[in-house]
Amino acid sequence: METVKPRVVAPKGKFRRAFAKVLNIHKLTGVAPEEDVKKLKLDSKNANISESFYKLEEEYERRLSLEALLAKLFATVSTIKAGYAQLQHSQSPYDAIGIQKADNLVVSELKTLSELKQCFSTKQMDPNPERTLVLAEIQELRSLLKTYEIMGRKLESQCKLKDSEILFLREKLEETTKQNKLTEKRLNQSGQLCNPLDNLHLSALNQTHFVAYLNQTVKSIRGFVKLMVQQMKLAGWDLSMAANSIQPGVFYYKQDHKCFAFEHFVSNVMFEAFHLPHFSTDSRSFKKQSKTEREAFFERFTELRSMKARDYLNARPKSRFARFCRAKFLRLIHPKMEEAFFGHTHLRNQVSAGVFPETSLCSGFLEMAKRVWLLHCLALSFEHEAEIFRVHRGCRFSEVYMKSVAEEALEETEQPRVAFTVVPGFRVGNSLIQCEVYLSGS
Repeated sequence: METVKPRVVAPKGKFRRAFAKVLNIHKLTGVAPEEDVKKLKLDSKNANISESFYKLEEEYERRLSLEALLAKLFATVSTIKAGYAQLQHSQSPYDAIGIQKADNLVVSELKTLSELKQCFSTKQMDPNPERTLVLAEIQELRSLLKTYEIMGRKLESQCKLKDSEILFLREKLEETTKQNKLTEKRLNQSGQLCNPLDNLHLSALNQTHFVAYLNQTVKSIRGFVKLMVQQMKLAGWDLSMAANSIQPGVFYYKQDHKCFAFEHFVSNVMFEAFHLPHFSTDSRSFKKQSKTEREAFFERFTELRSMKARDYLNARPKSRFARFCRAKFLRLIHPKMEEAFFGHTHLRNQVSAGVFPETSLCSGFLEMAKRVWLLHCLALSFEHEAEIFRVHRGCRFSEVYMKSVAEEALEETEQPRVAFTVVPGFRVGNSLIQCEVYLSGS
């Protein structure tokens, strides 16, 4: 009987060798052994797992390589930005070496971009993507640091330039101020320049005089408010709570703006019944004042203006001005406020008796009271009626009748509305003097 010679097979891999062995046994016997079949199935399963693992590993390497390529791309772009910033910085002041270095850097990085594009197009894999990622991150951080350094140097140079401009303007301001003082001195010596309220006569009285004295009155009110706020701080008062009790629910653009609430309170008290003779609600309106009465008010204006308020009170303790000062002070300084400021209410008793102690608060009040009283007398000296007006809360802002004490409200609010009137406005004849208001959003 002739022997069947098996065909020699040289498969590659363990799976192919096992498969060929089974085929040879099958040719010899016609039946594959059970153990070989099981072994064949196990090897096939292991081969599928290995193949899946290899595919995942290849995908991971491909993604890592792509991530390294992108990191290098962003790092290159950051370096180009740094080079461009250096190029701009070297142009002013002109630095030929710096411009050349920046130009070379930009050209070099543009070539790197071209190479990266070529690698992406040909799908060239990075042999060491982890190292590339780290180097790209370092390069990007260095480029950002260089950009910030350049920006810092640029801002520093601009700051120095601004400082020199400020110094120049200050010197120019000082020079101009000196020239103005010399000119004012020469004009005063020649008699060509004088205060608009000096040598004032009733026949020559006009709205300009009223505006000039109103500005002095408002300045004195703000001086007294400053003294009062200082006393509040020394007493440990919560200024925010105090301002909110005067004008609740107002949004202030700055912390310092809360002083306008106190100014509003003081102005309301001091200008109450301003349109009535002697601030008395029992008197008739000044609309019916005769020429004789207007002359009397103007004489009072002239008399009190030439004296200090304390001296006038000492000379005439029972005058209308003395009664005005006592009434307004007792309304402004509440007993609880006085006790918080000074620890007692003796000051209130002294003022009620007609004596104003020598304190900064009383002195500031008397100066303010004198200004308000003089403005009142001046208003009653006009032939045409003089009216005082305020704007209610929530009214739309109008540049004709109002002036904002905080420019932030006009800049940051589209439709500003009045939160409260700080200083009232006046209408003297055909002239209108704007009231000062604090604005809030609609």
